[in-house]
Amino acid sequence: MTASKLDPITRLIHHPYEPPAGFEAPQPGIFKASTVIFSSVAAMRSRDWKNKAGYTYGLHGTPTTFLLEERLCALEGGVHCLLAPSGLAAIATVSLGLLKAGDEVLLPDNAYGPNKALAEGELAGWGITHRLFDPMHPQDLADKISARTRLVWLEAPGSVTMEFPDLCAQVRLCRERGVTTALDNTWGAGLAFSPFDLDAGLGVDISVQALTKYPSGGGDVLMGSVITRDEALHLKLKLSHMRLGTGVGANDAETVLRSLPSIALRYRAQDQAARELARWCESQPQFVQVLHPALPRSPGHAHWQRLCGAQASDPATGLAAGLFSVIVDPAYSSAQVDAFCDALELFKLGYSWGGPISLVVPYEVASMRPHWPAHLARGTLVRFSIGLEAVADLRQDLERAWQTALRE
Repeated sequence: MTASKLDPITRLIHHPYEPPAGFEAPQPGIFKASTVIFSSVAAMRSRDWKNKAGYTYGLHGTPTTFLLEERLCALEGGVHCLLAPSGLAAIATVSLGLLKAGDEVLLPDNAYGPNKALAEGELAGWGITHRLFDPMHPQDLADKISARTRLVWLEAPGSVTMEFPDLCAQVRLCRERGVTTALDNTWGAGLAFSPFDLDAGLGVDISVQALTKYPSGGGDVLMGSVITRDEALHLKLKLSHMRLGTGVGANDAETVLRSLPSIALRYRAQDQAARELARWCESQPQFVQVLHPALPRSPGHAHWQRLCGAQASDPATGLAAGLFSVIVDPAYSSAQVDAFCDALELFKLGYSWGGPISLVVPYEVASMRPHWPAHLARGTLVRFSIGLEAVADLRQDLERAWQTALRE
């Protein structure tokens, strides 16, 4: 049927023109597709959605998502990658793909809160048990691994409270017991350390990131990734990923692809700014503890230095992201701490991190960490995420807001 004989509306859809090959630009082309067109029935039947030799359906990959997956593997040192619509969806893909009724999963006491909530809710409802372990004492992990333990979640540093564990010891223990390890590597972002090369042939089995944070960098995208080196493990997760139907949109993938080339620059700049502000906070009497892995007094500093400093020319300058928390002297009331946060102008009240705007969130840490030291649990914890503003302006904002809070 010739195009000239078609109705104009049909010609709009079936127009024969195709752009010439050979166009190339700094940013890749973006392919938006649910439906994928095949050249023949034989081609349709021969395609296998489980590999990247061809395209079958938008949910299983397009040139855009394949490109993002490959670049993320390059960033973290992995081989296989799955994309999910959020960091939590990436976590759920791992737990739902690897666990069944009767299995047990272990999580660090300082794990990302929604990961624990998933274990307490859906996993428990499906007959999957969980226990929390003390991430700062490897022996506690060793004591809690049982015959039913199938998965151990790891996090470095801990969410909000920022303790840095002996990650190598944790992974070594799990490997000796034949238990799969999954690391929430959102903080490290593939830059602070290599999750698959922690030490002489030692690495985690799975690395999960919330691409929402540093890979996106704009505070405007929700996405997650699941990266492995093991093909069989990847296939098991990919089958679950397919059945769950957790795909990502092309525009979101485009946004992350556009931001990835600058991730190292942004990460280092935010890391440097956070350290400068964290050191300043150490000199302020209202803060009884500053929690930042690169500071000598922060819990697990030696573990951070050993792991992250190994990839730096000077061990003291290993990377450490743009987050830190402070414990406010319990002499100050929760109302005063809230007033301090409310009075900040450059720091905005908001969850997440890794974007261009600095953020602040107060936490009642005693309700989050059952084993948190009593002398610290009495004070309110405030977490800061440092953006890309000038450090001098951020410090002035902190000083002014604290003075405002004292007048409350």
